[in-house]
Amino acid sequence: MLNVAPLATVKVAPQDRFWAPLAVNRRACQTGRMAHIEQFTAEPRPFTASRWYREAGELALVALAFLLYFVVRANVIDRPDLALTNAGHIVAAERSLGIFVERNWQDAALDSMAVVRLFNFVYFWLDFPLIACAGVVLYFKRRREYTFTRDAILFSGGLALIAYSIFPVAPPRLLPETGLIDTLQAFNNFSYQAQSTSFFVNPFAAMPSLHVGWALLLAFGFLRAFPGNRLVILVAVAHPLTQTASTVITGNHYLLDGVGGVVAAMLGLSLATLMQRWGYAWLDHRFRTSHGRP
Repeated sequence: MLNVAPLATVKVAPQDRFWAPLAVNRRACQTGRMAHIEQFTAEPRPFTASRWYREAGELALVALAFLLYFVVRANVIDRPDLALTNAGHIVAAERSLGIFVERNWQDAALDSMAVVRLFNFVYFWLDFPLIACAGVVLYFKRRREYTFTRDAILFSGGLALIAYSIFPVAPPRLLPETGLIDTLQAFNNFSYQAQSTSFFVNPFAAMPSLHVGWALLLAFGFLRAFPGNRLVILVAVAHPLTQTASTVITGNHYLLDGVGGVVAAMLGLSLATLMQRWGYAWLDHRFRTSHGRP
């Protein structure tokens, strides 16, 4: 009597189906059986030629997304007068709320060169460079949390671009009435207005502060990925707080910009949650239907 292999069950996350071939059981393929697909959290598998293509595709996708973000961010309509006016509104709002503390924070930090350099380091190196390194860790160790965090960051970035174009805001360092200086340029000889970086930098993109928003999303992603890890909890609490302080002390953001960054992060989390629950399943269904697959 002919022995027929049982129906193979292969678990593949919908968000991974666009980047990885289905790991279908060979015996099921040989008997002409179709693998049954169940949603799951993909775990890293040994490197194969097909997996290298997937890794390269993911890297290209994220690199292109961030490149587009920085290019679009730097090339939204340049309206310095409106940006300065809106910055004045931010300062007036903070004063009415009793939270205009930016000058006090920077003056306190300027008493110690070590403190200034510390917050300069946090502002510059613990933003995008840290996000890139953390993304690699999540991608290879916690794929589902990587996808969720990546989507939240990209969604929040897209929302921020809309805000920058509608409501441009000059940073405190460019608003004379604040009395703040650019500590990155003064003490680390780095300027966001340098000729080499001007194409990727918009000096009037203070609201919302994605330094704060993305630090929060990174913390949230790692808390999901490594629940109960004390070191992760400590860093997840400390990093957003120090990043918030750095945005103010370096003269690049107002406190309310940080609040805007938190709002952008929360909206990004909401959209990423929708993608996890329904978006990827719908995209997978559309993809399969368009290719004549069940």
